[in-house]
Amino acid sequence: MAHITLQNDALPGITGLMDFRPETAGPLNALAEVLLRGPSTLTSGEREIIASSVSWWNNCHFCHSSHGAAAAAHLGRGPAFIDAIKAGLPDEPLSPKMRALLVVARHVQEGGLKVTDADVAAARAAGATDVEIHDTVLIAAAFCMYNRYVDGLATWRPEPKEAYMAIGERLAHQGYMAPVMG
Repeated sequence: MAHITLQNDALPGITGLMDFRPETAGPLNALAEVLLRGPSTLTSGEREIIASSVSWWNNCHFCHSSHGAAAAAHLGRGPAFIDAIKAGLPDEPLSPKMRALLVVARHVQEGGLKVTDADVAAARAAGATDVEIHDTVLIAAAFCMYNRYVDGLATWRPEPKEAYMAIGERLAHQGYMAPVMG
């Protein structure tokens, strides 16, 4: 049960919080839309992998599962892809650039000062641009905030990963500004 009384108890995770306070939902959704679906040399699937990975490292089940499902939708994958993200994608054909950016994201998740010159140099050596490094850091930082928002208010969440596939499809194909139906 959430720590606060939400108007629509049927909406899980951040969706219930967005419904509770639409005036904060707008800017939060706009940020997610730009970071995860806006113009970028990183694909939306890659950016969703970063969001889902950070959420997994933060132990935020709702965000990890919903953004893992969005990554799966972008990449034409099924629910098992959510588990692959949990495992660090060892069997996925990720580029060296993407693997280096995930190291940067992990260090942001641990604390911004954990990102080292060596991390950035490795990302650059793997082909990452300054914009891609910037966006990786901002996605990771933003998802630390989103994760703490969701879990700090103890929102409910479905447990099975299959329950997130429809959410992932909606995020991937309609985006973050589309209204959520409860």
